[in-house]
Amino acid sequence: MSLTLDLTSAESRAAYRPAFSQKPSLVGMSRDEMANALGAAGVPERQRRMRVQQLWHWLYVRGVADFDEMRNVSKDLRAALATQFTIARPEIVEEQISNDGTRKWLLRFPPRGAGRPVEIETVYIPEEGRGTLCISSQVGCTLTCSFCHTGTQKLVRNLTSEEILAQLLIARDRLGDFPERDTPAGAIVPSEGRKVTNIVMMGMGEPLYNFEEVKKALLIAADGDGLSLSKRRITLSTSGLVPEIYRTGEEIGVMLAISLHAVRDDLRDMLVPINKKYPLKELMDACRAYPGLSNARRITFEYVMLRDVNDSLEDAKELVRLLRGIPAKINLIPFNPWPGSNYQCSEWETIEAFADYVNRAGYASPIRTPRGRDILAACGQLKSESERMRKSDRLALEAMMIAGHGED
Repeated sequence: MSLTLDLTSAESRAAYRPAFSQKPSLVGMSRDEMANALGAAGVPERQRRMRVQQLWHWLYVRGVADFDEMRNVSKDLRAALATQFTIARPEIVEEQISNDGTRKWLLRFPPRGAGRPVEIETVYIPEEGRGTLCISSQVGCTLTCSFCHTGTQKLVRNLTSEEILAQLLIARDRLGDFPERDTPAGAIVPSEGRKVTNIVMMGMGEPLYNFEEVKKALLIAADGDGLSLSKRRITLSTSGLVPEIYRTGEEIGVMLAISLHAVRDDLRDMLVPINKKYPLKELMDACRAYPGLSNARRITFEYVMLRDVNDSLEDAKELVRLLRGIPAKINLIPFNPWPGSNYQCSEWETIEAFADYVNRAGYASPIRTPRGRDILAACGQLKSESERMRKSDRLALEAMMIAGHGED
């Protein structure tokens, strides 16, 4: 049975619902940007490097969300910073916990300029020996991939580097993952060990349509003096924006995942419409040129299994041919149902036969265990609750699951 936590208590609002503010946030700034911001706030030039180092530690090692918690910063400076900047977290509207331990947070960010508050979803997937956080890069999506629930929501706007990093900070808050900090009010704290070990840019949106902000956020996440996630534990997933794939390898250097899903241009044009602009040959050329490829640093190709659409043995053979010469792993993803979808998940025997062929050809092809389906947290199911599911849609999804359309 899944669990939805009520985060509307006065105590929770105080911790996780700061008043919307137009003050700039220090979260998400590069070190140079932070130094310039401090300079504009009156911090003498000779102090800026030291102050940036202090702030960086408090924000990303200790995870504070209030200037008053920065104990080695003078009271006067803390007050001055608080009048001009914010480091507050966004509001957590809802937290859902799946029966398999997956957690999904609905987050509300304050308006930007003349815009309105926006909502996005972030998912944490606990596994043996690791915990993966699936982060969103946009509110909505422009790609309209026909099998993806997120793609049915129109793009509202890009997320800022602050908003991208805030998802990681909130997850660490809620999981008790920052050192020497009091447990946040109402948090469910895992028993032991660091919980968020990996992040994947596989949530709402196409990360490479928001390249600069994603780049800034991921470089901060990988910074060894802060959040300190290895670039080998950060994966950026794209549907195939070829020019930005080259830039990702050169300027960010994280692991790459490709939402492939089809091995013929005619079918991929329908499933992943960006293919019409960047067809398979161009995409494969960009993958072959990705820096640092080796058997230890492979590209992951994501392949959703759709019954009688892309799951034949001929598709498996063509997949092997298409990827020849690319150090690769193929994640086979059983299709996750959502109300209104025209697709069904492939039969389990078909998925296993597909995987066996690809494995025998020398490519690892694990079948991804669907996680969080009961809270719509599985791959392709995220959709901002600003477009909330009607009760009838939820009942329809439950009926589909009971009927066996979404069985593993």
